[in-house]
Amino acid sequence: MMIENLKKEKNAIILAHNYVRPEIQDIADFVGDSFELALKASKIDADLILFCGVDFMAETAAILNPDKKVLVPDIATCPLAQMLDTDSLLSYKRMYPDAKVVLYINTLARHKIYADAICTSSNALKIVNSMDSDKVLFGPDMNLARYVADRTSKEIIPVPKIGFCPTHYQITTEDLSIAVKKHPNAEIVVHPECTVDVQKKADAITSTSGMIRYCKESSKEEFLIGTEVGLIHRLKKDIPNKEFYPISEFSVCPSMKIHTLDKVENALKTETIHVKIDEYIANKAIMPIKKMIELTKN
Repeated sequence: MMIENLKKEKNAIILAHNYVRPEIQDIADFVGDSFELALKASKIDADLILFCGVDFMAETAAILNPDKKVLVPDIATCPLAQMLDTDSLLSYKRMYPDAKVVLYINTLARHKIYADAICTSSNALKIVNSMDSDKVLFGPDMNLARYVADRTSKEIIPVPKIGFCPTHYQITTEDLSIAVKKHPNAEIVVHPECTVDVQKKADAITSTSGMIRYCKESSKEEFLIGTEVGLIHRLKKDIPNKEFYPISEFSVCPSMKIHTLDKVENALKTETIHVKIDEYIANKAIMPIKKMIELTKN
């Protein structure tokens, strides 16, 4: 296969998120969620990293590997990351000078520089509870902010007030009711980026990697999954003896699906779309990323 030959020739590794197309997941060297990919990116022994995901993920890989070349097959923008703007973030910091800032990894590098720590959906509560302040500015996802707020004694201040992942936000309680009627014995497992109303009806709320672990350990045989549909491929591949159904067939992230095998091959051949981070921003943004990794070692 041409992709495998190019990887060997260029000492390249392919990282892919759980939401990308199945055929991309199948040829990747590592598939995971945002936290797993950040950890993997911090330990890579390769000359070239090809990242199949969205913009902030590739930025994180580039920040953690300043001496390596990070490529993407195409420009894939995360709508959630775009919902946080610098002026709003700085305004909130002025309004709450004593509050620590925890930003979801789904933010651009230019905003990570203002964070005390970065978090992912798998460790958000742990990161927030580790902050030495009673108030925490948290953004940009309001649903993840609410999930954390319901489980901590700290005051969580969402930044911005309205920030969400369109893919998760469109999963409705009506979708869930219809899915439950079709699969009444299935456990309901959803991502904390889903709306609070959907979360309230779930048997488990967890990150994509958490979903995989939960479904493996559960005694149930059927599961309704509330996240981007790309995870269904990973679940079926990793747990072939169980059944998985998306709560909504429409929970598709167009940005995650933008990468194709042809684009992967072309990226390895031409090395065209090189992810470069301004040195000042990279040096500042790496600190809260490393803080997250340090706080979640155990």
